[in-house]
Amino acid sequence: MLKKTAFLTLLALGVTAVVPQMAASKDRRGEQNEARAQMMAGKVKSIRSIENQILPRMADSEYIGPEFDPNALVYRLKFIRDGRVLFVDVDGRTGSILRQTR
Repeated sequence: MLKKTAFLTLLALGVTAVVPQMAASKDRRGEQNEARAQMMAGKVKSIRSIENQILPRMADSEYIGPEFDPNALVYRLKFIRDGRVLFVDVDGRTGSILRQTR
C-alpha cells in the first residue's frame, strides 16, 4: 500500500510538472500561428526578414529567439550578452526598432 501511495504521489508530481510546459508549448504554437497568419495577410513582415535586419546589429550577443505580440504586431527578439538578457522590440509592419534594453 505504501508503494502504491508513493507511486501515485510521484505520478501526480510528474503530471503537475509537465502540464505547465505543455500549456506553454501550446501558447507558443498559437503565437507562431498568429504571426504566420498576420504575415500571410500582409500585415507584418516575416520573422526571417526581421531577423535578417536585426541580428547583424547584435553580433556581440547570442540570439535566443523571437516572440510575437499579435495585438501590437510587435516582434520581441531575445538575446544574451555578458549574462544579461536583452530585448529588441521591432514593429512587425515596418521593421523599425521600437525599444531596446541595454
